[in-house]
Amino acid sequence: MGKRKSRAKPPPKKRMDKLDTVFSCPFCNHGTGVECRIDMKNLIGEAVCSICQESFSTTITGFGYTICYFGLLALTEPIDIYSEWIDECERVNNIEDDGA
Repeated sequence: MGKRKSRAKPPPKKRMDKLDTVFSCPFCNHGTGVECRIDMKNLIGEAVCSICQESFSTTITGFGYTICYFGLLALTEPIDIYSEWIDECERVNNIEDDGA
């Protein structure tokens, strides 16, 4: 009689690296000046520079979150808020360049 074949163990799950919550300021160029926060209760994301006090806030849209076992889970990350801020700065600069 032969020995039973054992099943191969599944490979361990890889951990996702945490995304940054601190970024460089587009106005004062300080490397770690901007901190992004997400207010889950009011569905608002905010990026604030601690050096020059510039700030940007945006809404987290209704489809950007889901309710799970642990409560409210946002799909919007701090990098998304910072990226929106940079995009808005570029858009304003392009409008000023076109008008001049």
